[in-house]
Amino acid sequence: MSLEITQEDFLTIEQVTKLKNHCRDRAASGERNGIRDWAILHLALDTGLRVSEICSLKIRDIILEQEHASLIVRDGKGHKKRGVNVGDPLRQHLLGFIDWKKKAAQSIGPSASLFISSRGGHALTRTAIYRVFKTNARILGLPSRFSIHSCRHTYASLLYRASKYNIRLVQKQLGHRSIQTTQVYADVLSEDAVIAVNKLPQ
Repeated sequence: MSLEITQEDFLTIEQVTKLKNHCRDRAASGERNGIRDWAILHLALDTGLRVSEICSLKIRDIILEQEHASLIVRDGKGHKKRGVNVGDPLRQHLLGFIDWKKKAAQSIGPSASLFISSRGGHALTRTAIYRVFKTNARILGLPSRFSIHSCRHTYASLLYRASKYNIRLVQKQLGHRSIQTTQVYADVLSEDAVIAVNKLPQ
């Protein structure tokens, strides 16, 4: 099945900033679910992981050395393993989040899930992570068309621009088997198209 996206699938930079600030403020209040939710959404927005990949993350998959911080996706789409590079703001956040988990006496062994339910300590389900996004987005009045998967599309669009339109880099980070899948982002976000439409007769 081919990927079909348009500009409506991406959060704007302003919406991303609004969502991050809201979640950061909730976490700063000390609310337990707020701390966890901010880590989930920061990770989703800054790595573009699929929901299933977020659910599957374990402590051992988080490599936070300063020189090569990354997340290890052990069972991505097509059962492929890959590393996803992590920027320093998220690296620092995850260091703090894991430290908080230790202090909160949550299960923190290497095989423990990174994100767990507040009831029972099991790994969060896909439905629970969808709900985390929807709850926070609704509070902010973000359009209802957005879902947790919009974070992946948004990450791809921002990374594509930030990398000076390096389609191979985006493919690697997203874990696309085929460059044709990633090419959809290039087509939607074509720099040439933006230049061209702004040169139309006034």
